[in-house]
Amino acid sequence: MTEDTDEGWILVGARDRVATVTLNRPDRLNALPPEMRADLWRTLTELDADPGIRAIVLTGAGRGFCVGSDRGRLTGYTADEVDRRLRDQQHGSETILFMETPVIAAVNGSVAGLGFAIAVMADVRFSVPAAKWTTSFARLGLCAEAGLSQLLPRLVGHGWASDLLLSARVLDGAEAHRIGLVQYLVEPDELLPAAQAYAGSIAANSPWSLRTIRGQLRDDANDDLDEVLARTKRKVVGSIAGDDFAEAQRAMTERREPRFA
Repeated sequence: MTEDTDEGWILVGARDRVATVTLNRPDRLNALPPEMRADLWRTLTELDADPGIRAIVLTGAGRGFCVGSDRGRLTGYTADEVDRRLRDQQHGSETILFMETPVIAAVNGSVAGLGFAIAVMADVRFSVPAAKWTTSFARLGLCAEAGLSQLLPRLVGHGWASDLLLSARVLDGAEAHRIGLVQYLVEPDELLPAAQAYAGSIAANSPWSLRTIRGQLRDDANDDLDEVLARTKRKVVGSIAGDDFAEAQRAMTERREPRFA
């Protein structure tokens, strides 16, 4: 994918093997009605299947990253309707977890609910200091959605996860950075360039390594160590026999940057 698109709720641009996906509903702080969620999951799935894309930056237009589901559209939903929607989709809000392409969240403003979960599902998070982060579920009579009850403790520890989920309090980007929720704290005018440059550094690495390591990080965290080590040994053998390892060795010998296929 090399062309930019500039219409609709989901904007996509691609350059140097990095795709930038922008949630484009700034008047509602990029709240996600069902149709917009479907567009986002479809867009990410298509980018994940594109061999020309090796990293994805996800951000929001305007003052918000994403404040979750559109609350105005939630009114009147029945439990049966939500159950049907969830059963009909193979991957919905958890789409990012099952992708092979690394995702970098560039949080430019308000992030809440499902938007908070989307940011947590990304591999690395950039945030501006003034961004407002909140899980919000407890204030709305909802459970922790999208696997946050497992993902958030892994990221910040059980104590901070309990704090954020049970209190549903608002924290700014600086506190999010201090507790480990955010890896990089940058000023607003530097946010997207910094996230894109970082994604570019990832995209320069071995595609085989990127998808393999991302899968290891997802799958190995809760498995028995002996099983993880056994799988890792098989992957090591596969990597040594792979084209990317051979190219990396040639590049070191020739004192140049590797050119992975």
